[in-house]
This record gives sequence, C-alpha cells and structure tokens, in this order.
Amino acid sequence: MNTIIDGVDYGPLAQLLGRWTGNRGLDQAPDNQANMDESQFTDEMLFTVAGAAENAEEQNLVAVRYHHLVRRAETGLIFHDQIGHWLYEVKTGLVMHSLTIPRGVCVLAGGQLEESDGESVFQVEARAGSDTFGIVQSPFMFEKAKTNAFEMRMTVRGDELNYRELTSLHIYGKDFEHVDHSTLCRVCYDLD
Repeated sequence: MNTIIDGVDYGPLAQLLGRWTGNRGLDQAPDNQANMDESQFTDEMLFTVAGAAENAEEQNLVAVRYHHLVRRAETGLIFHDQIGHWLYEVKTGLVMHSLTIPRGVCVLAGGQLEESDGESVFQVEARAGSDTFGIVQSPFMFEKAKTNAFEMRMTVRGDELNYRELTSLHIYGKDFEHVDHSTLCRVCYDLD
C-alpha cells in the first residue's frame, strides 16, 4: 500500500483511509433502570487525510480525520455520531485518538501501534483527571454520566477493521463498563 499522499507519508494511518461499513455491532450499556442492556447496531466510518503537523520544531505528526456514525439495527436511527482524528508520531511510534461526541464529552487517548503478520493493532486509552491523555466533559455529564476512563483497541487487516471500545462510566449512581464492538469492511477508498 502506498502511504504517501500529496507528499505526506501517512505511515500506518494510510491503511485506515476510505469508507468502512459494518452490520454486526453490539452495544452493551446501562438502560435508564441501571440494568445492563444489549442492542445491535450498524456503523460507518469515514477516514480522510488531514495532513502533517509540526509542534515546536521537535515533534512531527501525521493525521487522518474520521467520522463515525452508529445506527440502531432495529430502527436505523442514529444514536452515536462521533468525529475526531487519529494521529501518529513517526519518531516514537506514539498513536493518539481524539474524539468528540455531541453529548458534551471530548477525549484524547494515547498509546502504541503494534504491527505483525499483516495486521495492525492501534491500542489507546485515556483517564479522567490525566494531564496528558484525558477526558473533558460538560458539567451535566460530569454530574449525571461521568466518564472515568476510555480504552480502544482497533485491529486492521487489509479491508477488515475490528474495534472494541470500553468506556468506564458512573451513571444512575453505579459504575458500569460500557462496551461497543464491531467489525467493518472497507467499501471504497474514495475520499471525497
């Protein structure tokens, strides 16, 4: 795979580019009675080039922008709309994942990339209160549905992408582990 686009080497992020769709997602989250509930979903991710960035003439990053839409399988209604970036620092191998959801929550997670046998594993995490890889949330979310931690493991092999997200929440007076996982297939490389 060519990793150079418009003169920028996107390295391992190049394999994310394109439109991905899946119809085998599973959401495990608390319902409004504080009981664990499972629901199936379909999802779509779009990854496009975002360019290179230099910080303080010392750090060189490359970034791809993404948009993730999740729909309830039974109704087709969107219940999760997320935007952000995946960043990679060539010198250290650091991977960062920034995301924003329209509920008043933003996350910057960091970690490493492992590549082996044609498979790439992006593993990132963030913790509330961290000065580096942390979570920022609105007053309402902090009080009613606080996110304490976020972890994501995304595996890419060719045109298949698997992910598992674990969000540690304090909601309805209890601690919960909200888990989403899905398998998506790349349907095109069209980035327009």
